[in-house]
Amino acid sequence: MKLYLLRHGKADWPNWDRPDEERPLTEEGKKEVAAVAKLLSRLEITPVILTSPLPRASQTAEIAGKHLNAKVHAEPLLRPGFDAARLGKLLKTFSGKSLMVVGHEPDFTRTIFQLTGGHTKMSKAGVALIELETGPMKGVLRWLVPPKFAKE
Repeated sequence: MKLYLLRHGKADWPNWDRPDEERPLTEEGKKEVAAVAKLLSRLEITPVILTSPLPRASQTAEIAGKHLNAKVHAEPLLRPGFDAARLGKLLKTFSGKSLMVVGHEPDFTRTIFQLTGGHTKMSKAGVALIELETGPMKGVLRWLVPPKFAKE
């Protein structure tokens, strides 16, 4: 199966005084995510999109869903702390060929390593593609794109 990992966009609010879990995307974050989503739409991918319920991730997923004509579903397993074991739990009820998960760091870097052995670091609004064998939960990292490559 094709597994896309999309890290949420920028949500850096220097004077943020509410819980970290409530931070929304910044305007710059929204623009970067839209550019990445447009790039993905040119690739004509059609994934199911699951997102962390945190606002910065769910806003990222909604932007991606708009450009990919895909519905977005909140998934509590994608909250911070996500890893290959949680992915395995998600995949027990997933029968599709293409899945996009939207979430957080350092979760996605750890998950990529667990699945592929690849040492990476995902940028905010970065996206990775792993071709995954779901039985053994092993895959190949096909690409990792930071948002600067998606700018028009």
